[in-house]
Amino acid sequence: MKINTKLLHDYPVIDSFTGASSIPKYQTSTFHQKNVFSHTGFSYTRFGNPTVDAAEKCIASLENANFGLAFSSGMAAINAALFLLSKGDHLVVGKNIYGGTFQSIHQFLFRFGVECTFVDEADIHSWKEAIRDNTKMFYIETPSNPLLTITDIQKVASLADTYNILTVADNTFMTPLSQHPLMLGVDLVIHSATKFINGHSDVVAGFVATNQEKLYQRLKEHQKTLGGILSPEDAWLLLRGVKTMGLRMKKSVKNAEIIAEFLNDHSAVKKVYYPGLKNHPDAEIHAKQCSDSGAVLSFELQNTKQIDALFSNCSLPIVAVSLGGVESILSYPWLMSHGSLSEEERLKMGVTPTLVRLSCGIEDTEDLLSDLEKGLQK
Repeated sequence: MKINTKLLHDYPVIDSFTGASSIPKYQTSTFHQKNVFSHTGFSYTRFGNPTVDAAEKCIASLENANFGLAFSSGMAAINAALFLLSKGDHLVVGKNIYGGTFQSIHQFLFRFGVECTFVDEADIHSWKEAIRDNTKMFYIETPSNPLLTITDIQKVASLADTYNILTVADNTFMTPLSQHPLMLGVDLVIHSATKFINGHSDVVAGFVATNQEKLYQRLKEHQKTLGGILSPEDAWLLLRGVKTMGLRMKKSVKNAEIIAEFLNDHSAVKKVYYPGLKNHPDAEIHAKQCSDSGAVLSFELQNTKQIDALFSNCSLPIVAVSLGGVESILSYPWLMSHGSLSEEERLKMGVTPTLVRLSCGIEDTEDLLSDLEKGLQK
């Protein structure tokens, strides 16, 4: 089954009770039990809901996984995975990670007695050198946010397997349409479904997918006990949005490829970060594990006056936190995605005051190019 057919037919999309062409919003907190002594269905929405169940089966289908779990946000999904660690455990994670993940590690895991080593995610030797006797998890994000550094998923997963280390991969940027970490050896895949999976900037949601039943059961307990569940309303909107994901991503990726080349040749631009460019240091590794280069890119300007001019004069992309909408989104990582980090931490990660991130939407390419040129000329 090819992807656009899969997005419409390979998980529950029709209501089994009425034949409705979309799963209804089962907007309820609890469910009547016909027989209190032999309950076999749904009981309480924090434990499970038919609309949410359909969304969980959707991500399992897209990631070719046995199990899927839905959460109230990408961070809820990330924390459900990180909280698999216990006091005394050691975590190894790439140094260029999403600011929220970085913040959770520092605010919670350190306080809970979990040790952590940040490594150069592009260097397989740095992962190996970081291993200790108590290393329990490798956490991968590729491409990273916002510098789009690349980790060789298969090599890191193989190394982890040798030492019996759990591997977790954040697949938000590439989506399950372009990259399949489970098939490359990863144990657990995370998505901020807020982004491309939903695609309309009107839902906050997170997903986890795995092939391991024991791991699924542990995460199911985290979902129920920590309470970061997806609401039926958001699950319904997400099921609506995912149907057009294949068509949306095709256009968004094409826009990103053309815009990355345009910026790479522009005199006002100091550097472009996009794995589809030939000058990206790990373009070959990315191409080996992905079917395209994604719809997100970042670029560095010469000074903050250019930053001010760009954001003031570009009129098509919205200026906002987040990414993955049908509309293009310009972001300023220095004050947005990584704004909660100290200046020293941001600079150490390569997040500078002249860095811009662009999530490409489905607008006509010529209009986006013209708008960016206007912002860069000013």
